[in-house]
Amino acid sequence: MPVVGAVGVGLLCALLVALMPGGMSDLVTLVQDSVRPESSLLMPKVMIAILARNAAHSLPHYLGCIDRLDYPKERIAIWAATDHSVDNSTAMLREWLKQAQDQYHYVEWRPMEEPNLIGNTSLLSFTRYPLALHILNSLSVSYLHFLPLHFSPSLPQGYYKRTPDYQPIREWKRLGCFAVPMVHSTFLLDLRRGASRELAFYPPHPDYSWAFDDIMVFSFSARQADVQMYVCNREHYGFLPVPLKASQNVDDEMESFTHTIAEAMIDHNIAPSEYLYNPEMPQDKMGFDEIFLINLKRRLDRRQRMLSTMASLGLQATITDAVDGKALNSSQLQALGIEMIPGYQDPYSGRVLTRGEIGCFLSHHSTWVQMAERGLSKVLVLEDDVRFEPRFKRRMMTIIEEVEKAQLDWDLIYVGRKRMQVHQPERSVEGVNNLVEADYSYWTLGYALSAQGARKLLAAQAFSKMLPVDEFLPVMFNKHPNSDFMSHFEPRDLKAFSVEPLLLYPTHYTGEPGYVSDTETSTIWDDEATATDWDRLHQHARKTEQQGRIHTVAQNSVTGDSPPPAARSTRDEL
Repeated sequence: MPVVGAVGVGLLCALLVALMPGGMSDLVTLVQDSVRPESSLLMPKVMIAILARNAAHSLPHYLGCIDRLDYPKERIAIWAATDHSVDNSTAMLREWLKQAQDQYHYVEWRPMEEPNLIGNTSLLSFTRYPLALHILNSLSVSYLHFLPLHFSPSLPQGYYKRTPDYQPIREWKRLGCFAVPMVHSTFLLDLRRGASRELAFYPPHPDYSWAFDDIMVFSFSARQADVQMYVCNREHYGFLPVPLKASQNVDDEMESFTHTIAEAMIDHNIAPSEYLYNPEMPQDKMGFDEIFLINLKRRLDRRQRMLSTMASLGLQATITDAVDGKALNSSQLQALGIEMIPGYQDPYSGRVLTRGEIGCFLSHHSTWVQMAERGLSKVLVLEDDVRFEPRFKRRMMTIIEEVEKAQLDWDLIYVGRKRMQVHQPERSVEGVNNLVEADYSYWTLGYALSAQGARKLLAAQAFSKMLPVDEFLPVMFNKHPNSDFMSHFEPRDLKAFSVEPLLLYPTHYTGEPGYVSDTETSTIWDDEATATDWDRLHQHARKTEQQGRIHTVAQNSVTGDSPPPAARSTRDEL
């Protein structure tokens, strides 16, 4: 048969040549004249495997990310499964598939309402991943991307010890693609490779003797198949919540996911899928009379980000339009009676007060005035460049409740700051968990203020002896290292405290991509012609650098709710 086939092809070619005028030479010329460039190759087919259990809180945003993928949807296959969800996950995923399925190359839906796997959540992966792998054979899919959306407790047996390379790679200090023994949570399989046929989640390899865990079983399978796993960090591909402990529940999962969304919003526009109804979370003020959000009108991006983030956390904000230091002129300063405190120089750059710093002071001052004029008893003041720590709302409310229960006499409570006194511990507050007496601090990222505190700050009449607001506050609670500055203010009896650990941090630090300062980059206070740009040109803005090392003996010791290590390192884990 092969010989006959070859003869047949030869006869066909001869007939074609004979039919062409001029014979073979003309054929060659004709072919050369009609050569056109090849069209581009189609994008590889990719299957996304979605495993959802009790994920109603995360599905709208999760599926919204898939909606917005910059990849031809006709080259994407969706394989979706749900397993014993007690919430609305199954109905939500079904609705999304119904609305979006026509856009995709292929969609397969595997709901499982009443499985017999309830006792072991890890079996969701074991029984469903192989089905996803099996269906690929009939679809000619080139890549498979697993995106699990369920909670599967991890076990200690069989996990790898972290090497010195782990931290630099995770924190993007070393960029590239690195060979690793295990990849967690989400991974992309190249199914064009022959060895991919040997990868398996279930059953475990006969030689496997570690914990019955899908990630570990798959890692062992890859090792036995001589398949190398890699982690690539050249791009920021997305966000993952910190893995929960086996003792945590769906409510903890919801809170963790909310924090992940808040983190993602810092640099990205995150929105739920348009194909799903996503009701807004009820918003409140955590028991404060107002939550003031200070924002420059020209910083609309920050305003939108903060409002979206706070809405996701269930917080209701009142916008306070900030005073733009770049728009202040000498006549306005004179009309307000503003004079720099004698002898002020920035402790790092040596520059005098800037109009950006004056604008910042006036912005905070306006919230103090509102408190007095409206008779507000306590408020939370936030700047527009903050990031929220895990469980922010619950932890903040708990601290305020304990403050009131202990009948603590307080004026100001830092929620975010840069601690400058790092040689001695700050005294913890008896009867109130997670609270210390504040020492010298920088930044006014966020603080709670009482009516009594607002009256004290206003009574200081600081316009005629102005210094940056984050220098002014320590003066008022008698903790500033410069006695000359303090000599201009009497009394200095502001009762100031700080939450410990902190609940707010800056979104960006000096030198990081996306960092912008409206206080450092303006003009000096009494000369519109002298620009200040020490922040970028001279790198002297150590004031806005990350918190420095706090000596071991100076570590604050508090009781109460301190997040576990995984939660404290959330920003590094993402």
